[in-house]
Amino acid sequence: MMDPARGTTPPLDPEAHILVVEDDGEMRALIVKLLRQSGFRVTGARDGREMWETLGNAQVDLVLLDVMLPGQSGLDLCRALRAKSGVPIIMVTARGGETDRVLGLELGADDYIPKPFGPAELLARVRALLRRSRGAAGEPVAGSAGESITFGGWTLDTRRRELAAPDGTVVDLSGGEYDLLLAFCEHPQRVLSRDQLLDLARNRMAYNGTERSVDVMVSRLRRKLEPTEDSPAVIKTIRGAGYMLVPAVRRGS
Repeated sequence: MMDPARGTTPPLDPEAHILVVEDDGEMRALIVKLLRQSGFRVTGARDGREMWETLGNAQVDLVLLDVMLPGQSGLDLCRALRAKSGVPIIMVTARGGETDRVLGLELGADDYIPKPFGPAELLARVRALLRRSRGAAGEPVAGSAGESITFGGWTLDTRRRELAAPDGTVVDLSGGEYDLLLAFCEHPQRVLSRDQLLDLARNRMAYNGTERSVDVMVSRLRRKLEPTEDSPAVIKTIRGAGYMLVPAVRRGS
């Protein structure tokens, strides 16, 4: 797959803790070595049992999760993990078809990298996702410190990267969901094509963006913003044109 001794660069954040869930011992050792040489703290796990054990005993900043695992598959683990946590997830698999990428995104993954991959690509994706989830140098990734964006009773806190429902309940968002929602909030009540949404979120969305990927992420957002049939419309589909954030947006501190 790669030579861990080559192409490494100074770490983004030496305190970031990455959990590598991979049943192939040789592959796991190579990935762990590469990430450690790049300044990250890394824990390796062979299966879901070891993954849950690590998550229960330590703070993890990003999970690198293989699809093909013994026992529960990586896709099943992704679904279960996303139901419990907003920790960034990168799916790793030998299957590179669009169907698998879309399924991973639907289940809550933030990014997807097919095998074989090189060290530069893996490190770039890890660093990009950490920057979006934590902010470079610990600073907000968008807006001024403490800025909040309100729309239709919802509040998006760009400092904490948190979404609060009209009743005050905090709604968990994956990194990709947050990035796309922020793109909508930056261009409210405007029809945005799928290509425009990809361009607007290009620096923030980790996966290889496709029109289908946008549809999947919008669907995920809708399930959270419009949880029942009686919920007011927040994101509207404009047939043949794209999507639009319906409510007006107000910014504050």
